[in-house]
Amino acid sequence: MASLLRLRTATLTGLLVLLTTPLLSQAPPALRDRISAWRQQHEGAILRELAELLSLPNVASDSVAIRANAVHLLGMLERRSIVTRLLETPGSPPAVYGELRTPGATRTVMFYAHYDGQPVDSSRWTTPPWRPVLRSRALFEGGVEIPLPGPGERIDPEARLYARSASDDKSPIVALLAALDAMRDLGISPSVNLKVFLEGEEEAGSPHLRAMLERRRELLAADVWLFADGPVHQSRRPQVVYGVRGVIGLGLTVYGPNRPLHSGHYGNFAPNPNARLVHLLSSMRDAEGHITIAGFLDDVPPITAADRRAFASIPDIDGTLRAEFGLARSEANNAPLAERLMLPALNIDGLEGGGVGAGHANVIQPVSHAAIDIRLVPGQQVARVRELVERHIRGQGYTIVTEEPDSAMRAQHDRLIRVTWSGGYPATRTPLDHPMARAVASTATATLGTPVIEVPLLGGSLPLFHFEEVLGAPLIVLPMVNHDNNQHGADENLRIANLWEGIVLYAGMLGSFEV
Repeated sequence: MASLLRLRTATLTGLLVLLTTPLLSQAPPALRDRISAWRQQHEGAILRELAELLSLPNVASDSVAIRANAVHLLGMLERRSIVTRLLETPGSPPAVYGELRTPGATRTVMFYAHYDGQPVDSSRWTTPPWRPVLRSRALFEGGVEIPLPGPGERIDPEARLYARSASDDKSPIVALLAALDAMRDLGISPSVNLKVFLEGEEEAGSPHLRAMLERRRELLAADVWLFADGPVHQSRRPQVVYGVRGVIGLGLTVYGPNRPLHSGHYGNFAPNPNARLVHLLSSMRDAEGHITIAGFLDDVPPITAADRRAFASIPDIDGTLRAEFGLARSEANNAPLAERLMLPALNIDGLEGGGVGAGHANVIQPVSHAAIDIRLVPGQQVARVRELVERHIRGQGYTIVTEEPDSAMRAQHDRLIRVTWSGGYPATRTPLDHPMARAVASTATATLGTPVIEVPLLGGSLPLFHFEEVLGAPLIVLPMVNHDNNQHGADENLRIANLWEGIVLYAGMLGSFEV
């Protein structure tokens, strides 16, 4: 396996193609048309390569399967004359690294995707998760299984490909490589140097990522990192995302009597941990989602004029989402979703303290549990947020413990709570006026022929802070997959039209990117 760690040279065939093909620059509209025409002649080959990659099981915890994916990806990159190697640190799965230099290019773009996937419950899938299946439409639209197109055959762009990681996150890899194939065949020279970083443990929380970045700062240096993870906007329009929220997990356990008590005999006598936990949670956030912990919002930056200009590019789908979700009203008096995502959030993910329905009993329970995630915005620090939350809990009269208390401690303290923190990382954001941010947005708009949506801050969380803190390069999310892709769930899928648009988008980033 040590041989896989050495720098791999490009294949002779690939080099001959590059050396004998005339390389020309390309304006975005012409590039779009030529790439699309090329794709129409190669749809079957593109989908077969993607299906082959999707057929490889890739659960992040399966080290053997992950390495097999990495080796397969090495071959895919090398066939495009990309110089490759595997990057590893002690205990880590391999990251696949590749580099393709362009003579005379002054900028380097790093393309990021991950090739590992979430676990599956095969019983919940319509077809096996690692047997890629092409359907004429989405399953909820009655799509039926159809064969992959043959050479020169076309496919309805509304067809969908079903498999684990079809959208999250293998299809962007194939879209990038198809863009390179098209540019090579059409004699279009990249305007930038390209680097590729394909991670193998993103779905496991990236525990080795920072060490890997720190050991290879020089190798991974780039003018901008483009992250292909995530979906396009719910309107199906392409979007550029400049930041992601951070996150911290929080578990709370409130203690009551040392055994279940009859609520008739001992109600209004024995403190009820369910009631206490509900009161504590209501002291932390109000009914509109506003966090009421003292000092929590002090580090939250105000929404800027640039942010509001970006909001104007976002289609108003809030009413559609309320109807889809069956909501009569959304929080903060129907405040726009884009604005709400610029704020931190305290989400109560789960409550447990006795049974309901058939499991209900008239009992005061010994303990009550809450599972919480706290979403952070730029300016907030994990340690500071933890400090503020614990200060607030103590202010409500609680004694905090971090381990399960014994009977003596429970008898000694009236209000006892176990606080358990998990994970935790800050938000990251590239300023909207950063030259690279403007270059990505303008290139994407020019290439696709339609204004892209500019999203200042994504509601979800990604550990991009590692890249920001270690490498210092601007980070921009440039997704391509459909929003209704069932990522992480059963019947994950890719809408084929999104794949075709992704090929054009990434070709634009390679062939006409200018700052």
